[in-house]
Amino acid sequence: MRRKRLLPKLLLIALVIIVIAAVCAVLLVRRFYPLRYLDIISKYAEEYNLSVELVCAVIHSESRFDENAVSPEGASGLMQIMESTAYWLAPQIGMDDFDYGQIFDPEINIRLGCYYLSMLGRRYGDIDVALSAYNAGSGNVEEWLKNPEYSSDEATLDHIPFTETRNYVSRVASSQRIYSILLRFPKLFITVRGKEAFV
Repeated sequence: MRRKRLLPKLLLIALVIIVIAAVCAVLLVRRFYPLRYLDIISKYAEEYNLSVELVCAVIHSESRFDENAVSPEGASGLMQIMESTAYWLAPQIGMDDFDYGQIFDPEINIRLGCYYLSMLGRRYGDIDVALSAYNAGSGNVEEWLKNPEYSSDEATLDHIPFTETRNYVSRVASSQRIYSILLRFPKLFITVRGKEAFV
């Protein structure tokens, strides 16, 4: 008799523990892998033929979704775009009145970053090479591709000599796998600046 009364209580306790653990897991993931500006990311990922999870992974690796981020080298915004690069890219997509102060606007930053990433992808035809160029610059990548120590076919990189760039490419790949899962449940994982929000 006692066992029959105890069983529902134990089941209820187990259920409460499972729910608490699930909520904590979601909150932890949302903290370390934020998902913001999904409408803007989706818009420009589609326009420039990129996967949404790749763009999210690049933003995560570049700025952790902080639109006000500035690197020690001066790259700014969500996708960490240098001033000279931004002024070079803007006219190519019809932004003739672009001012670098606009780089902190998420829509402008994501648009420029997606265009640049897409351009590098078309140029090199290999995502790791494109990401290496995004991080280390095309000049360095061109040198690496010509060097048999780093490239056996002059099209892909067997070894990325810069530790920072090597880690960056690996980090983007890992983040991309995580975002491909999170994007299956966007209502659980979308966050807004400064606070968590289920939407």
